[in-house]
Amino acid sequence: MKRRVLTILAVAFAVGSVLTIAPEAKAHDGQIAAGVAGGLLGGVLLGGALAGGPVYAAPPPPPVYYEPAPVYVEEPECHWVRQQYWDGYGYRMRRMQVCD
Repeated sequence: MKRRVLTILAVAFAVGSVLTIAPEAKAHDGQIAAGVAGGLLGGVLLGGALAGGPVYAAPPPPPVYYEPAPVYVEEPECHWVRQQYWDGYGYRMRRMQVCD
């Protein structure tokens, strides 16, 4: 229903604007410049009012995250050896891990 009313009003406005008779345009004492300036200013004010106030720029998008490349670590080669050591009372044997 609302759409029909708006359509009828739009058609009536268009027909009414075509049927109105505009007076003959005359430019006396630079009045045309004032009319153009007034029209531009009115257009700016009306456009600002229809836009809903000041328009702010959207924030920049977040930075793109790149996953770091995988890191490969070479483990040293380790092996167990038997070592003889002196503990103060005598020689003993122990196993030690030796890594190259």
